[in-house]
Amino acid sequence: MKTKLQIAALALLSTFFLQAQQQTKGIIGTTNWMNNWTNFKPAANEYNEATNIIAGTIEKDLKLLKRNTYQLVGVVYVTNNATLSIEPGTVIRGDDKTCGTLVITNGAKIIADGLETDPIVFTSNKEKTERKPGDWGGIIILGKAPINTLGGLHTLPFDLEPLLNHYGGQDAEDNSGILKYVRIEYAGRKLSSLKELNGLSLAGVGRKTVLNNIQISFSNDDSFECYGGDLNMNNLISYRTTDDDFDFTQGAQINISNSIAIRHPFSSDISGSRCFEVDSYDKIGNTDMSKKMTKINASNITLVNLEENNQGLVRESVYVRENTFFNLSNSIVSGFSPFVLLEGNIGNGDENLSKITFKNIIANNCNGGITSESSASDPVIQNFYNKPGSGLEYTNVKNTELFTMPNIKGSPDFRANVNNTLAIGN
Repeated sequence: MKTKLQIAALALLSTFFLQAQQQTKGIIGTTNWMNNWTNFKPAANEYNEATNIIAGTIEKDLKLLKRNTYQLVGVVYVTNNATLSIEPGTVIRGDDKTCGTLVITNGAKIIADGLETDPIVFTSNKEKTERKPGDWGGIIILGKAPINTLGGLHTLPFDLEPLLNHYGGQDAEDNSGILKYVRIEYAGRKLSSLKELNGLSLAGVGRKTVLNNIQISFSNDDSFECYGGDLNMNNLISYRTTDDDFDFTQGAQINISNSIAIRHPFSSDISGSRCFEVDSYDKIGNTDMSKKMTKINASNITLVNLEENNQGLVRESVYVRENTFFNLSNSIVSGFSPFVLLEGNIGNGDENLSKITFKNIIANNCNGGITSESSASDPVIQNFYNKPGSGLEYTNVKNTELFTMPNIKGSPDFRANVNNTLAIGN
């Protein structure tokens, strides 16, 4: 009987703990999961000079070793269903002159399975005093998961080798490997005004691919961009990107949780920079409307502007286009103008507005709530999203009160300051 009572008590405690975690807003964790493996001052890091060159095409399995430092020269393709494995602690430096870029082609894999105490680092090949966003290309993964473009296959506009540049298919369970405890720094080369590489481009990537504990810092375009695909992602960090932190298009089916975007006004470009940019297609004429439209479920997300009294070029935290499903819940958004912007084509009808939901969110220091391009103060939209029970709280407190330790110069902890968030919620 005693054993049964102990089991029941443990089960009850587990239930209470799970409920408490689910109700906590913003990123969660019993400890600060951003400790140890992250780096918010990568310009100060000395990395070893490259001892090995990686260039051309990798057609058979290859393992990169921690004892070496690698220089990524030109566009490097992993092809022929090969697997590129990378030991924890390995450093790969992207060459700036040749725009070093790593492409995992359709059917190939990357196994970059780092450790909290020994992360894998992709960074600039420049000296620490010369590093800047866009020093190298970034990482591109091409998979076989569904996209909603006509024909179900597509190519990326990055001047890649035509025979190797294709993604999409019918396998939502496709596996392109593992990225775990990985940092990507100073990537996102702008090839032209219309061709901009991202820190991490995920095109038609399937849900058996493991993507968690990834920090992308100082990307010169988007940090994370998903072109279609079907993914579960968590513990992602986007820090001081030039464009969007998380960009989703082409029917992407994504669950993203426990992730954070940390923005700075002086790291944003003139095109307008958002934490989330969500749409279902680039051009409706290229889209198979019988296939799934983009659907993003984002929970326990923190979106924060570091300069509380300076919007600079930072715009709304979330921008959603028509025919798109977006759900943001249990999250904290601080320092944007406005909180959310909806594309004007969405209008203010219940059928379209119900595709976009916001639940249990603190919108702090935001100059404007949920607005539309067609009418910033549409009362129908305001009433639709601010119904009783929505859990939307508009506040005006300092980041130091809202978060546990939002000091980026030290060891930042952007988990909610529980005492204050509970007070706000009440």
